[in-house]
Amino acid sequence: MPSKSKKTKSAGRFGARYGRSVKTKLVNVEQKQRKKQKCPYCGKLGVKRVSKGIWECSKCDKKFASDIYYLQ
Repeated sequence: MPSKSKKTKSAGRFGARYGRSVKTKLVNVEQKQRKKQKCPYCGKLGVKRVSKGIWECSKCDKKFASDIYYLQ
């Protein structure tokens, strides 16, 4: 299985399929969703995405529903 390169980042798993613009959009969304985000309850950076639309704060242990990919 080929490894991902620096240029394609996490979209390297698709290989030569789907085109460059689609893969760059996917990389941008995945980078945003994997970053720790600011909690709307306690205000600290610690919210991680658990699944689609489900978020959990590691600081105050709140679990809540919000946007699918990243918090606004």
